[in-house]
Amino acid sequence: MKTCYMCEKAAVSSEHVPPKCLFPQSKDIKGPNLRLHLITVPSCDIHNSAKSKDDEFLMVALAGIFGNNSIGYQHKFTKVNRAIKRSANRLLDAAFTKRKHYLLERDNDYLEIIWGTFDHLRLQECFTHIAYGLYFHHFQRRFEGQTKVLMGYLHSSDASNNTFVQFIKSRAAIDLKEVEKNGDNPDVFYYQFVDPDEHGIFMLHMRFYGGIDIYVSFLPEGKPKPFNLAIELMNAGIETVIDLDGNEYRVNSKS
Repeated sequence: MKTCYMCEKAAVSSEHVPPKCLFPQSKDIKGPNLRLHLITVPSCDIHNSAKSKDDEFLMVALAGIFGNNSIGYQHKFTKVNRAIKRSANRLLDAAFTKRKHYLLERDNDYLEIIWGTFDHLRLQECFTHIAYGLYFHHFQRRFEGQTKVLMGYLHSSDASNNTFVQFIKSRAAIDLKEVEKNGDNPDVFYYQFVDPDEHGIFMLHMRFYGGIDIYVSFLPEGKPKPFNLAIELMNAGIETVIDLDGNEYRVNSKS
């Protein structure tokens, strides 16, 4: 009997990871079919059909982000906008905790720009589910342990947080140089797993629409959480300088 990728319950269906709705249809991008060879994993009802609203939330939250490739933008101005219109903006209300709308004049027309704050906790939950699904698909077993999600594309009002995120992205770029990219539709999505370190911790990197980077650390069950002096100092609010490849990353700077 197959069990769910997230829990010990019996699987009753298959779930797409990432959600199928993130992949544009050919009619919307007037190009190749980007819904071929999508990843699926066995799922119980709670972790599939019962969270369909989260899939649509994630689609609205990711497509159209500044820095995306043309696939992401086309998806935003076709399928995503249709979904928003059908919901009478309820999807936007669910995606943002606060937002403002602006009109940008472009080529004798107006382009609507939304600037706001996404539901951060809900985003974390969505990416956590995808990470568990990818682990199950990649290693053919369910992950047991702790995970932590870092969203490398979000900008914070906290300068120290932005510096730390940039450090993680730079560190990850070094670790990912020779790591295989997985996914048959990389313009929409691909993922990479980095081998475990001496503590058993390993990383998953996910990239959506060519510009949205998500990093997930995995600490397997039974492995003690390692002590890291720099992290402890940063968490305590103490000014900390990290050197990486000749570049300094200054967190909790008093200057």
